[in-house]
Amino acid sequence: MTSPTANAIRFLAIDAIQKANSGHPGAPMGMAEMADVLWREFLHHNPANPYFANRDRFVLSNGHASMLLYSLLHLSGYQVSTEDLKNFRQWHSKTPGHPEYGYTDGVETTTGPLGQGIANAVGMALAEKILAEQFNEPNFAIVDHHTYVFLGDGCLMEGISHEACSLAGTLGLGKLIVLYDDNNISIDGKVDGWFTENIPERFAAYGWHVVPKIDGHDTAAIRAAIAEAKAEIGKPSIICCKTIIGKGAANKAGSHKTHGSPLGADEIAATRAALNWQYPAFEIPQSIYDAWSAKAAGAQLENEWNALFARYRAQYPEKAAEFERRMANRLPENFNADIQAALATVCAKAETIATRKASQNSIEILAHVLPELVGGSADLTPSNLTDWSASRAVTASSGGNYIHYGVREFGMAAMMNGLTLHGGIKPFGATFLMFSEYARNALRMAALMKINPIFVFTHDSIGLGEDGPTHQPIEQTATLRLIPNMSVWRPCDTVESLAAWAHAARAADHPSCLIFSRQNLPFMPRNAAQIAQIERGGYLLREGEGEARAVLIATGSEVALAIDAQAALAKQGIAVNVVSMPNTFLFDRQEAAYRTDVLPPHLPRIAIEAGVTNGWHKYVGSNGAIIGIDHFGESAPAEQLFHAFGFTVEHVVDVVKQQLAV
Repeated sequence: MTSPTANAIRFLAIDAIQKANSGHPGAPMGMAEMADVLWREFLHHNPANPYFANRDRFVLSNGHASMLLYSLLHLSGYQVSTEDLKNFRQWHSKTPGHPEYGYTDGVETTTGPLGQGIANAVGMALAEKILAEQFNEPNFAIVDHHTYVFLGDGCLMEGISHEACSLAGTLGLGKLIVLYDDNNISIDGKVDGWFTENIPERFAAYGWHVVPKIDGHDTAAIRAAIAEAKAEIGKPSIICCKTIIGKGAANKAGSHKTHGSPLGADEIAATRAALNWQYPAFEIPQSIYDAWSAKAAGAQLENEWNALFARYRAQYPEKAAEFERRMANRLPENFNADIQAALATVCAKAETIATRKASQNSIEILAHVLPELVGGSADLTPSNLTDWSASRAVTASSGGNYIHYGVREFGMAAMMNGLTLHGGIKPFGATFLMFSEYARNALRMAALMKINPIFVFTHDSIGLGEDGPTHQPIEQTATLRLIPNMSVWRPCDTVESLAAWAHAARAADHPSCLIFSRQNLPFMPRNAAQIAQIERGGYLLREGEGEARAVLIATGSEVALAIDAQAALAKQGIAVNVVSMPNTFLFDRQEAAYRTDVLPPHLPRIAIEAGVTNGWHKYVGSNGAIIGIDHFGESAPAEQLFHAFGFTVEHVVDVVKQQLAV
């Protein structure tokens, strides 16, 4: 027998999907009892303040079931109206086809690409663990909340769920509770032909607490299972709820036909009769609204926490102020001054080192002024150089500030998104640039959500040498630049490396990719104006002696090559300017006058980058040239590769002279 409060979810989902003539009714109908129990009896939240710091986080990992979440937000009292539900999947509505962070109050993360929601949630639970260790004091548990996840068979088929859930078990994230919608159905039908592993045993092997074989439509069983999971504080928990997709549908319950299509008018009418739901579309009786409203309980919850925090502030004023700053995503007041002082020191040292080492030096600087910095690497810490003197590993028994993600690039990136979304943490994570491919969809999701994690990629070109073409990035930098709202840095020396890190730390509405070399790169002297211009993405690094006849544009390791070619051309009486362009995303945002000043349109322009030529045509124009690599690399020492593939002073000089018809 289904309950009226659960049926309210079902019919709001049914009606909105029918009106849109698009959507996924099966999962909201099948998970209605799970949602009813969790949201009305366990979830700590306040609809009047969706950003209440100590709220529980709820993640709908199977984001195609978005009408479940929108129904819950509407019924609980968030700013999601009946009209918003009627506009499901429509232009600029609060209720897009999949939940989108920033569009709808109460949506904690953008979900839809299956598996990423659970990985985000692992990041959120990890943030809670780290912050609790940093800020909680005896009798003052100001950081004390759970992260709840709904997911289905599709999320568990995706490999990222293995990456994230394996690490969650290892780290003992006891505040993470997953409710698994085990309905044995995906788009193609019953999953018996392609998904047969024993999920309880799989998660037990990860080190999770497992509650198996729960009837996902039995509210008493669900209630007992959640209570059991909350009592287990040393392990994450998964509650395996056996459900029927489209539960309650008169004729289509249990069928994959309910997965991604409206039920249809006849089936909806029959379902209303079968469930004795006597209300027209989108109408919910006041008694059910009253049973669902979380406004009073949410206000009380937040008031109690505010009172606790006031006592905490009185006893620990500095920690309280720091917690508030970090949760508000504000940089420390002295951040900019400290960075300027550090830049002066870096300039004075004038070191010739690999930019991955320059990156590590930058991390050391940032860690002193940015205590929310939490680093990590996908099992490449000694190669990425992402640890620092005060880094301390996160373990099952310790919060720490450095995450050993293991060989889990995709999981790492999606967990970083969750760490960012939780608040109070500024995460970065690293791997080789080549393996950004494994993480790519999580990078795209960060850009889509307009959040600001920092993705660090080293070994940026054929310059890594003997490991060969499997590890030598060719197209990766260019394709990362193609992601809308993604800031991609390829610095040429120590100064640009620190400037890139500082800008990434300041970024508010976009993620950053920082791309660093394995090989040593020479220091480039600059004046103060040039240092300031680095954060404009591109700038005139070295002006030619005399009237310039062409412009060399370069990034990363190729900037030094451009400088050497400039000197060689000068000996032949040909003056050229050298432009360093470490970040095309920022350069493209500059005013036209600045861009024209840096890249005068009347001069031939030659771009030099050890990667594919695609993307550089917009900067060199129809009368320019590009020195790049449009093929895979080879296994050989770096110097030999650069010479063989045309990254030599002689070749650059020849190309410039060809452009000038000299």
